[in-house]
Amino acid sequence: MAEEGSGSILQFAPFQSSVDEGFWHRLSSLKLNKFGIDDSPIPISGFYAPCTHPQVSNHLTLVAESLPSDSNEESAMPAVILGNRNRCSVSGILYNTNTMEGFLALDKQGLLKAEAKKIWEDIHSRKAVEDCAVLSRFLLISFSDLKKWSFHYWFAFPALALDPPATLADLRLASQWFTLEEAESVSAQCNEWRNSSETADVPYFLVSIGSDSRAAIRHLKDFEACQHDAQKLLFGFYDPCHLPNNPGWPLRNFLALICARWNLKTVRFLCYRENRGFADLSLSLVGEALITVPQGWREDQSVPNVVGWELNKGRKIPRCINLAKSMDPTRLAVSAADLNLKLMRWRALPSLNLDILFSIKCLLLGAGTLGCQVARMLMAWGVRKITLLDNGRVAISNPLRQSLYTLDDCLNGGDFKATAAVRSLQRIFPAVEAEGVVMAIPMPGHPVSSQEEKSVLEDCKRLNDLIDSHDIIFLLTDTRESRWLPTLLCANSNKVTITSALGFDSFLVMRHGPGPFNSTPGLKAEMENSLSAGMDNLALASTDGGHRLGCYFCNDVVAPTDSTSNRTLDQQCTVTRPGLAPIASALSVELLVGLLHHPHGIFAEAEIANSNNGGNSELPLGILPHQIRGSLPHFQQMTLVGHSSNSCTACCSTVVSEYRKRGMQFILQAINHPTYLEDLTGLTELMRSANSFQLDWDDETEDADDECVEL
Repeated sequence: MAEEGSGSILQFAPFQSSVDEGFWHRLSSLKLNKFGIDDSPIPISGFYAPCTHPQVSNHLTLVAESLPSDSNEESAMPAVILGNRNRCSVSGILYNTNTMEGFLALDKQGLLKAEAKKIWEDIHSRKAVEDCAVLSRFLLISFSDLKKWSFHYWFAFPALALDPPATLADLRLASQWFTLEEAESVSAQCNEWRNSSETADVPYFLVSIGSDSRAAIRHLKDFEACQHDAQKLLFGFYDPCHLPNNPGWPLRNFLALICARWNLKTVRFLCYRENRGFADLSLSLVGEALITVPQGWREDQSVPNVVGWELNKGRKIPRCINLAKSMDPTRLAVSAADLNLKLMRWRALPSLNLDILFSIKCLLLGAGTLGCQVARMLMAWGVRKITLLDNGRVAISNPLRQSLYTLDDCLNGGDFKATAAVRSLQRIFPAVEAEGVVMAIPMPGHPVSSQEEKSVLEDCKRLNDLIDSHDIIFLLTDTRESRWLPTLLCANSNKVTITSALGFDSFLVMRHGPGPFNSTPGLKAEMENSLSAGMDNLALASTDGGHRLGCYFCNDVVAPTDSTSNRTLDQQCTVTRPGLAPIASALSVELLVGLLHHPHGIFAEAEIANSNNGGNSELPLGILPHQIRGSLPHFQQMTLVGHSSNSCTACCSTVVSEYRKRGMQFILQAINHPTYLEDLTGLTELMRSANSFQLDWDDETEDADDECVEL
């Protein structure tokens, strides 16, 4: 604490800036939507308040409302709320450049002097006496890199420099300077000043103390009257600084006003500070400054020297803030999308493995009613990598039931569903890594000519590559035969496969069991190459014994054939009750999530609702069924188990072995010869035996009937 008559140079605590994140949000929006390349100066406003803590200074703060509104009016000014005791408004100007080079090239000293000139003119025009808020101004220069969402900026708080500088004759705590009666009166008057909506945000004032120790708070324009009436007269200001030995930055221009307007050589000042919203004289300071009036200050001559650029960690360099995580809409979308999943782990589902959900790659075969719904459900569960395969175009009848399409996708013959679906997914969630593949799936019962063989074989190889490069395969096509080749390829690669199929008012959702050769070393190495570490653990964990779960074709006794030719319109279209697809799609994704969280992964045994195996109480997401069959007419669903068949036309060891031996030639033969798969798997012989048994039964029945007639 300075002693009386010490004569040291009066030093001021610099203003400090604080910029709310919302300010940069608003600035980026204005830059993109309103300002464009216009780099004209922008009027802005900041605010500060008296210090309220013995160890923390208040900052000059900028918020979103500090910027102009989105109005197209050229004179749109930032909103200023008057009468707020916690927001003493300060006018400022923003220079936001278009390039980093432009930011660095700004004439910083020239800009600072231009703002100081405004203060100087306000002092000599008496405006600063009538409206003391104009004594404080600030300047902000910035460059907004909206591509990287980083902002380079530098504040300046223009202050007119006294030459020679003021010296400090005395500085002590206000509680030590005033008598007890004076202190009590000053505190009461300051609280009244601060509580009035008319004066709460008036940062400069006069403290007049009479011979009776009673204080009064007056406006600066009342200086002449106070000078004659007061025994003691102090120049008070809201001090944002907390330091016990230094007044805050606003005093600098206040002294310039006092010196230029009233020609005082000795100035007593009150650094007004608060505690919990009330005047605190044990924190406030009273000082006495000695001023030598510089030559020419009484006349409106050239602007005095000016200082005020804010230091950055003691250096004269700009600051930089990177808000990529919060400013980029994609990052914001990711944060919002993850919120529900992360909240699940608080209490409801602590074991939820978000890393697996975020990393898996899902291939959706079919981008129709089921494909659209499944894609959206996957994104809701946090899946980021989705590929949709379909060769159809969006028809006028599609958007009502297929949620990723709109009427615009149907125009001019319709966009390909795969590409239109990807566009829609990216609009819904920009962070999704979606890909659309336009191709047809080769199908048994749909023969191809020799000229088409090369193209079909290329499609087969491409489909095989897609399945190999993804972790999860969804079979969502609308014909039985279109599911055969993907089922075979998944069984060969031991991929997690989910099938969803619709009837008019019923549905089937099922997970395929592992392939017939899932334990071979070669396949294990292949799986390790295609799946992430987390997926390896899920897919390669094996159970002890037990029957392998079946695939979509394991219960069939005939090979898949052409189901689309010679059909009426209602048979050609997927005619289902509208609520069926969302139900089946949701169950498909929930079944997958349950499988991903099962310790045995693809090898997990099937569980049935109300079973006594205890699985539903041990697994966080409940039981893990093999098949879910639902019926809308009865509003019920049931869980079933179907084991693999040694005669399955898609996943049995005979078929997979033949595919591994002959490759694409095997697939081509299955496509062109409808009975080939039945002959290969023994279904032809089985049917022949069944027919023979039926014929024998019929003969016996006829004989018995004849005997009865004869009787």
